[in-house]
Amino acid sequence: MSMDHNGEQGDRKRHEWVRKRRLDEVFGEVLPDTTRDERRPGSTSALSEDWYRENRPPHYDR
Repeated sequence: MSMDHNGEQGDRKRHEWVRKRRLDEVFGEVLPDTTRDERRPGSTSALSEDWYRENRPPHYDR
């Protein structure tokens, strides 16, 4: 009986993972996997605020 329960639980987790991947492909990842307070101090993200400022569209400067 526990094997069936574990199998169902694994299928559910796999289904949720696939669903999340599909949503991320369509809408983009809304929230990061970790928040700033969960990361080590001094660690930098590839998508830092500086990156957004450097790649800001020209129409935002108006």
